[in-house]
Amino acid sequence: MTLLKVGIIGCGGIANGKHLPALAQVKEVELVAFCDLISERAEEAKIHYGTLTAKTFTNYQKMLEEMELDVVHICTPNSTHAELSIAAMEADCHVMCEKPMAKTSAEARSMIEAAEKTGKKLTIGYQNRFRKDSTYLHEICDEGELGEIYFAKAHAIRRRAVPTWGVFLDEEAQGGGPLIDIGTHALDLTLWLMDNYKPKYVVGKAYHKLAETENAANAWGAWDPEKFTVEDSAFGFIMMENGATIFLEASWALNSLDVKEAKTTLHGTKGGADMNDGLTINGEDHSTLFEKKIELEPGGVDFYDGAGDKPEVLEVQSWIDAIINDTEPVVKPEQALVVTEILEAIYKASETNQPVFFN
Repeated sequence: MTLLKVGIIGCGGIANGKHLPALAQVKEVELVAFCDLISERAEEAKIHYGTLTAKTFTNYQKMLEEMELDVVHICTPNSTHAELSIAAMEADCHVMCEKPMAKTSAEARSMIEAAEKTGKKLTIGYQNRFRKDSTYLHEICDEGELGEIYFAKAHAIRRRAVPTWGVFLDEEAQGGGPLIDIGTHALDLTLWLMDNYKPKYVVGKAYHKLAETENAANAWGAWDPEKFTVEDSAFGFIMMENGATIFLEASWALNSLDVKEAKTTLHGTKGGADMNDGLTINGEDHSTLFEKKIELEPGGVDFYDGAGDKPEVLEVQSWIDAIINDTEPVVKPEQALVVTEILEAIYKASETNQPVFFN
């Protein structure tokens, strides 16, 4: 059995909440290197997930120089994604970078250029594609059951769940707030299901309204308005080259009871689908309208039998399989680049109060 040596750069929340426990369930890998600016975090990750001979580092360059790694996972703030991903690929490693691909589209393009130059595989952590409802709906869309999907809504709405830890509220480190943090998941899912990656122009607006609230009610405790330098909500309208349109909504703190995250609603010429309360397909059959609630059985996706049914485990198993079998990853970097380009355009449209056109 092939064993791939894996290193982690960034041993904080997303590494411990997603990447490390998922990798620990994949039999073809061994976690041999852990890097974090805070040495205690790297040591803690090594204790829980590392091999007996695993090493820890506070300098990623030293880790890449000293360790012979096959794969590196990047779990750091958005502003460092490009730098670290490129360095890892140049060190002969395949790279999974946590979403979003990068802080800017220019950085994302430089990552793709590095992958092409080095011949290494690159993918981005969009695990919501591996949910049961997502994979089922993707099959339906591929088979044409909804017809031409010409309008969609990408949902990423929280009522009051602002992440108050780490650098989530820091515009310099992250590049934005809920739009780039959770809106990116909803947009990726929507574009993937539509199989449409050709935007024409974008209009949008980002708001900094509730962020100014003192002692705000919040799932993770009140935030500090002085440190809340990103938007609290953002909304975009995306016109695609073929005339299809997408409405994207993203918020960490909206006075709304209509909350849904990493969900999409699709409208096609033959039928529609929504993920709002489970997965429901609607359409017409023999001149009669119907709604079909999809009951998804527990267990893993068929082609990853034994991998468990958690999206993050299925994601990393498919990623490792792509490396071993030399196939394309499910999340292609070119697709993730388009997500970043659209998010960047929404921020620019908000700043200029003008539409942003794509070349």
